[in-house]
Amino acid sequence: MFGLGPTEIIIIVLIIVILFGAKKIPELMGGIGKGIKEFKKAATNDEPKSEVKDYTKQTDNNEKK
Repeated sequence: MFGLGPTEIIIIVLIIVILFGAKKIPELMGGIGKGIKEFKKAATNDEPKSEVKDYTKQTDNNEKK
C-alpha cells in the first residue's frame, strides 16, 4: 500500500488521532465514505448522457427546419 510499512501507518494513524480526536474520526470517515459513494454514483449515472442526447436531438430538429 503506497510502499508504507507498518511503522509509518501507525505514525500516520497517531497523527490523525491527535489532530482530530478519537470521537471525530468515525464522523470523518463517514463523510469520506459518503463522498466516495456520491462520486461513484455520479460517475455511473446515465442522466447526463441522456440530457446530452436530448439536446442534440433538439438541435438537429431545429437545424432541419
